[in-house]
Amino acid sequence: MTLPIGVLVSGRGTNLQAILDACASGALDARVVFVASNRDNVPALIRAERAGVRHGAFTLDKYENRGAAHGAIADTLATAGTKLVVLAGFDHILEPIFFVKLAGVPVINIHPALLPFFGGTGMTGAKGHAAVLKAKAKESGVTVHRVHPDTVDMGEVVVQRRVPVMDGDDVPTLSARVLAVEHEAIVEAVRRFTSSTAAAGARGPQA
Repeated sequence: MTLPIGVLVSGRGTNLQAILDACASGALDARVVFVASNRDNVPALIRAERAGVRHGAFTLDKYENRGAAHGAIADTLATAGTKLVVLAGFDHILEPIFFVKLAGVPVINIHPALLPFFGGTGMTGAKGHAAVLKAKAKESGVTVHRVHPDTVDMGEVVVQRRVPVMDGDDVPTLSARVLAVEHEAIVEAVRRFTSSTAAAGARGPQA
């Protein structure tokens, strides 16, 4: 019942690497079947190539609009047999057509904050960590959540991990501490879907 995963990326791909490593070690009963990026020549695509995983860049200059690009990603993931989509540092908000073409396939996203706080458009990366520090919050963290059409950071929480904000923290130090926990959280989130897939397979077809 190995779970086929599609991963969407935009940059370094460290969360992708955490998933690839967990699949390779047997820590996850899953395999990455395709890695799609909205940017050319990013390190995440190099990680996919080194792992022998099919991958491609779906840049906006190749398509009529963002919906067409996202539709093409969805078509590719569907053809690859994807049963779970993981947004691992993907910096586009998915167009509704993506969900139409992958109806029934769960989509999850990792966000570097404790949702519902510090979520929404513009709260990714350094800007999100800066907002946490500006608010003098005592803790930050990581949230892996379900993604639904027409929403941003509002889906059901799958996994959440807390990270303390230390005296003297700045954006780089807080970001590094949160990133380490992101890797743990994304693997745990995928594991929960592999467990549910295995349970469904064990039950067999329903009368």
